[in-house]
This record gives sequence, structure tokens and C-alpha cells, in this order.
Amino acid sequence: MQTVKAVVALGKGQPVQLTTIHIPDPGPGEVVVQVLTCGVCHTDLHYREGGINDDFPFLLGHEAAGIVESVGPEVTEVAPGDFVILNWRAVCGQCRACKRGEPQYCFNTHNATQKMTLAEGPDAGRELSPALGIGAFAEKTLVAQGQCTKVNPQARAAAVGLLGCGVMAGLGAAINTGGATRGRSVAVIGCGGVGVAAIAGAALAGASPIIAVDIDPKKLANAQAMGATHVIDSSSTDPVTEIGRICGDVYEGAEGADLVIEAVGRPETWQQGFYARDLAGTLVLVGVPTPDMRVPDLPLIDFFGRGGALKSSWYGDCLPSRDFPMLVDLYLQGRLDLDAFVSEEIGIGDVEAAFERMHRGEVLRSVVVL
Repeated sequence: MQTVKAVVALGKGQPVQLTTIHIPDPGPGEVVVQVLTCGVCHTDLHYREGGINDDFPFLLGHEAAGIVESVGPEVTEVAPGDFVILNWRAVCGQCRACKRGEPQYCFNTHNATQKMTLAEGPDAGRELSPALGIGAFAEKTLVAQGQCTKVNPQARAAAVGLLGCGVMAGLGAAINTGGATRGRSVAVIGCGGVGVAAIAGAALAGASPIIAVDIDPKKLANAQAMGATHVIDSSSTDPVTEIGRICGDVYEGAEGADLVIEAVGRPETWQQGFYARDLAGTLVLVGVPTPDMRVPDLPLIDFFGRGGALKSSWYGDCLPSRDFPMLVDLYLQGRLDLDAFVSEEIGIGDVEAAFERMHRGEVLRSVVVL
């Protein structure tokens, strides 16, 4: 057992605390990872606010890269010294999705069996719930071997670690879920970290035009830097009408975008995305709604008459063992600018302040460097 520093959410809505925790020695199929970097993601804030569940205390952090320190029995996929990106889709290989050849939809992903615990204070010894099964706002963490994806160690940890959640979610929403490709138009509603990643994915796939929609000029500028060909300030312009106009100018007869990605997670913007599609177009929801939100009241004939598909994107429908190494290689080749997502590097004690900057829309990603 080891004792390390970590960031924990002790109760709903309370500021996070920098404290110490106990990390068990790895058991069968488990790995201890020395965390190098971890991005500050909206999902961590959702955990702190009780928006995921009420299994406090939470060990926050999940967008991470690190070095394998030690492994337990039966670990065959990684070894001490490997540079890895942590992921929250450790596929089981046995569920119905895996058996039909769709492991990216694995319905039985797994985490480490042993629990990390608080090491100090009145709750010392209390078991922690690691965010998305990872818990990487910590000097070290315990995960299942399938949560470690080995990648090229020449890559900058602060940049490629973001593939562990938000950047992969956006890239995958465009490429994997939405099928963005050349000859197809893409509109992205919401240009935070995930939305801008979706724009980068659409550009990587050769889609055009690529339309960014937001109410924040700074976010629209970020979107243009990552490949958006057009931007719409939806605080002053109706995005549905404008998306239709732009796409109609490029493709004769088009009434909207072939693919609309909603990266906000709100009923109002989802409804905009629904109507911003071309006939037979696809709407992908990658923004995370809160449990109280409902699908808008739409005429069923509008769904039937427009055709196409309405999808959600889980983790960008990625398969980490397939997608992470490929995307890291593209980064090292200069074809995917992951560095652009790193707005700042911070210390482990600065997470609460980073939440505030993220909430104000001042950053794409703050990254904790350990």
C-alpha cells in the first residue's frame, strides 16, 4: 500500500479538497500508474455537483497519461515503464456487443476490483469512488489493465492525455459516430473542448463546409483555428437558417448539414440541431445532459418526414486500443494539433480554481501536471 496526494470531492457542491489517499498494491488484472498529467473535464465538475450519482466521496480526474509503475498477477497487456493513456472503456470481450464484433459498445466495461481509500481526517479508511473508474487527480492511481492504452512515449503527456475523455469524445462523435467524410457538411453546436475536438475530427476526415455555432466569440475563434470554415454567433443569428443557407450555397438543394453534432447537452440546442439537418441527415448528441432534462416536444411527422438518424455518442464510440495509438501518431506527424487544446498547465492544488475558469469558458482545457 502507498500513500499519495489526491483531489477528492467529499460532498455535493462542496469545494474539492487536496488530501492523501491509500493506493493498494495491484491485485490480479490491476495496474498502479504514476500519473503525469490529468485534464480538468466538465465530467469532474458534474461529479462534484452530484450530477452523475451520489456515491461520495469521489476521487476526481480521468483524462490522464502516465507511466505504469507496477502490475498485478495476470497482467499481460502492459508492463512497468510503459507510457499509457488511461481510458474508461476497458472492454470485457464477453458481452453481447463484444461477441458480435462491436467492442466499442462494450456493455460490461470494468475497473479495478480493489478500492482506494481516504488516508486522513475523520473519514480515514472510507472507500473512494474514482471518477469514471479512474481517479487521476492523484500522484498515482489503481486501474484495471484494460484501462491502460500503451502509446508512443515521445508524445507530450499533457496533450495526448486529453484523448482519455473530452478530445476523444469530440473526435469520435464526428468520425466514428457521425461518419464525417469528404463531400459531407458538418455543423457543431457548442464550441467548448468537446465541440472544438469534433471540428478537428471533421477537418481530419475531409468534411466541408464545417460550421461552428456558439455565443462566445473566443470559442468561435478557437473553432476556426481547429478547422471550422464558417462560424455562427447564435446570440444574434438564427443558426438553423444560417446553417441551411451555408450548406445550400455549397451543395445545390441542401437544406441543412449532413451531420450536426450537439456538444452542449441541452434540449434547446438539441432541437436546433434536429432542424439544422439536411434531409436524411444525422444528429449526434455528445454534450452530456443532466438527469432532469427531456427530449423536446416535436411533431412525430417531422422526425418521419426528415428521415436520417438521431444518435448519441458514448466516448466518441471509440475503441482505445485501436484509436489512441493512431491519433497519437497523427499528433506526432503534425496532422492533429492536440497541443492547441492545452490552455494552461496547473498544479494539483489548483483544480477548484480551474473549475471556475472552465465554467466561465476561459479555457479549452486546464491540465494538472504532477
